[in-house]
Amino acid sequence: MVKPITVKPMSKVSGLDRRQAVAALLKDRGDLLVLCGLGSPSYDVHAAGDHDANYYLWGAMGAAALMGLGLAQARPERDVLVITGDGEQLMGLGGLATIAVAKPTNLTIVVIDNGHFGETGMQKSHTGHGLEIAKLAQACGLEARVLQSLEEIKASRTQLHRKSKGPRLYVIKVKAENVPRSLPPRDAVHLKNRFRTKLGLLLS
Repeated sequence: MVKPITVKPMSKVSGLDRRQAVAALLKDRGDLLVLCGLGSPSYDVHAAGDHDANYYLWGAMGAAALMGLGLAQARPERDVLVITGDGEQLMGLGGLATIAVAKPTNLTIVVIDNGHFGETGMQKSHTGHGLEIAKLAQACGLEARVLQSLEEIKASRTQLHRKSKGPRLYVIKVKAENVPRSLPPRDAVHLKNRFRTKLGLLLS
């Protein structure tokens, strides 16, 4: 039986610094393939250090987790990490059911949850009103946890390089604040080509 998730109400959780949280998550990343949801998560990943194995989405709202699934299925020998936001993942909730059914053992999804839509004016999002993405993911059949401290992130980081019985999802609760943007390259062809080169694929 799956253990229920217990989460403190958002109003009582100050939240982590999102840049510190993502930097801690990606420390000693090795050959991890990282796919970023559009907006602030991409800025967070870029701020932690640009990398040829980073693929930044400048569009495709709601598609990050499913693109991670495709990558995980295409390269089962590689570990795939999707880092996205609560707003982006809320638009792609149905994808979690598909990912659970597909059961990739090399895919981890991390949702950076500040309870707001940061790209459109910091309006309160569904998670800001109490919806818990981790519980929805767990209901779909994913292994899901909420991380609320740097110690929990560091402990979970080792799991990113280990195969599991199925896909994992972590929600990291962060402060609702706008931090300076760290902009990745905007050239989609350049991003595609360097990622394909990192995978040892021919350019097209």
